[in-house]
Amino acid sequence: MPTKRQEQIFKIIVENYIKNPYPVSSKAICDTLNCSSATVRAEMSELERLGLIEKTHTSSGRVPSEAGYRYYVDNIMQPKEMTGEEVLKLQKIVNNKSLLISDVIARSMEIISELTNYTAIVLGKSSLTNRVNKIEVIPIDEQNLVAIIVTDKGYVEHKNIYIDAAVDMEEIKKTVDIINKLIVGTLVKDVTNVLEYEVKPVIQNYITQHEVLYNAFYNAFNDFTNNERVNVSGTNNMLMQPEFSDTNKIRQILNKFEDQDLIKSIDEKENGVNVYIGHENNFDDDVTVIKTKYTINGEEGTIALIGPKRMEYDRVIALLNYITNNIEK
Repeated sequence: MPTKRQEQIFKIIVENYIKNPYPVSSKAICDTLNCSSATVRAEMSELERLGLIEKTHTSSGRVPSEAGYRYYVDNIMQPKEMTGEEVLKLQKIVNNKSLLISDVIARSMEIISELTNYTAIVLGKSSLTNRVNKIEVIPIDEQNLVAIIVTDKGYVEHKNIYIDAAVDMEEIKKTVDIINKLIVGTLVKDVTNVLEYEVKPVIQNYITQHEVLYNAFYNAFNDFTNNERVNVSGTNNMLMQPEFSDTNKIRQILNKFEDQDLIKSIDEKENGVNVYIGHENNFDDDVTVIKTKYTINGEEGTIALIGPKRMEYDRVIALLNYITNNIEK
């Protein structure tokens, strides 16, 4: 364990490096603490021996190691007080009663991404306690439709529906009317059963092309029931981080943001705001993932920020705490 003075020097190194991505010299620390350079160099050597800081190839200064960031988060850092601007921008969204809760979460995370220059992730799961409130269909052409499904708790899902054969628009309208009459008020988890045992027998009597339409809507609702919503914003923010100036590395990270299965694996199961630094996360060894889960009206999800290991940990944790504390009211 570092001594009190070593911890003080270490804190200066971490927080200086987070603000400015340049190795921190003993002179910079001397200027802050008003002590001799020999003393600082000795303490920095001890911090390096402890594995909390390390040298770079291009400078005599030091930068935090991965273990150092973990020590900083666990033992030194405190959530930072949000600025008035940050609170105002987020309040406008979380207090907007005209927005659906899914839109509040997505828009709030987009704003946090803009404020921090990190990448924001929202993972939402279809809640089985939601009830279907309304279904609307927008025809694109004779074989392609967009179905809009709205639940009683403000969840909205858009599903693309492909119909195997050309179908008359009037037939589609009749099918949607029947589905609305029989499914509205049904729990999401029971939708496919209602389609099978109540809707299917009815449309057989009224719809000429009932089989192709039933199959199309059944597949769409089955996807909706098992769907996980994924929203990623600010992926290009990685281009602004000096750590990722190497084109191969940035291409590798940007490709990972396109991998839906990898993004879904960010799903958080633990309580609280949790920090996964470098090899601790399953996304990339060169980034930090800070995430937390939320539960609103029975709907669970995860919000996360991804950035370099040189993240503003105190600020990000405060922002994520603010979102969860306000949307879970």
